[in-house]
Amino acid sequence: MRAPRRTLITGLTAALAMTGLAAATTQQASADTALVGWATQGGGTTGGGSTPPTTVTSSSALSSALSSGSPAVIRVSGTISCSGMLKVASNKTVIGNSGATISGCGFNVTRASNVIIRNLTFRGWNDDAVNVQYSTRVWIDHNTFTDGNDGAVDVKRASDYVTISWNRVHDHDKSMLLGHSDDNGSEDRGKLRVTYHHNWFDGSNQRHPRVRFGNPVHVYNNFYADNGGYGVASTQEAGVLVEGNSFENVDDPYHRGEGSSPPGNLVARNNHLVNSGSGDAGGSVNSIPYAYQLDAPASVKSIVTSGAGAGRIPI
Repeated sequence: MRAPRRTLITGLTAALAMTGLAAATTQQASADTALVGWATQGGGTTGGGSTPPTTVTSSSALSSALSSGSPAVIRVSGTISCSGMLKVASNKTVIGNSGATISGCGFNVTRASNVIIRNLTFRGWNDDAVNVQYSTRVWIDHNTFTDGNDGAVDVKRASDYVTISWNRVHDHDKSMLLGHSDDNGSEDRGKLRVTYHHNWFDGSNQRHPRVRFGNPVHVYNNFYADNGGYGVASTQEAGVLVEGNSFENVDDPYHRGEGSSPPGNLVARNNHLVNSGSGDAGGSVNSIPYAYQLDAPASVKSIVTSGAGAGRIPI
């Protein structure tokens, strides 16, 4: 019933081609991972598709390419230093070349659809590293986030059909917020459906994710290590399935309610807990509509630490 996470070479090569990243060899292709989760819904997410790629090396060139009204595959080369938030328009694939870094700023995916962001290191951002609002069909994959000011990846304001996969967050406090306010139900109910899978929350503190309204939100096969605050929080009408994750040295792996936000629903199953708390679950969650393959929870640590973050996929 469930599709394999690592597809046959032919299927994966086609998926890479849609993002402008056709693999050079069979060995390279087998190291990559296909899109799974909510971003496959609503028509799917292909970004800039087969548009010939454009390489950018400066903040001005990157900003211009991101905000263009035309489909684009944008290759980022080197370290780009910037400030504030760079607007990302619809039908964009943004891919980092080897070592590509965004320093001091972030991406604002606002009122956009069909966006892919992969293989970048974000560091030292002064707002959010990636902010998704009023946007649909977004895939954020194989990036590294470290030492920023606010959220690493925040999804809010009626956004929907988002997959956040194979990222690494380290040396950072607020990782991933889903839903910005308890008072925003008129926009957010029935939306904010996000999949978080195979991410490595490496000593990061909180919000992995912190959820309002979204149901079902799917949190599976992530590796949590030494998180000082908490792992997952379900609040304010949310329904979160926490499934097949590995928690190591996490006193509070998951719970309902957070701060002044009331408890949401949280179903926990098949998680692997090592030197960690037992967690708090309760209520029911809507069913997951897409196919996925669950890795054995005891193997998640080795799988995720060897594959998550920038620099792990062929480019």
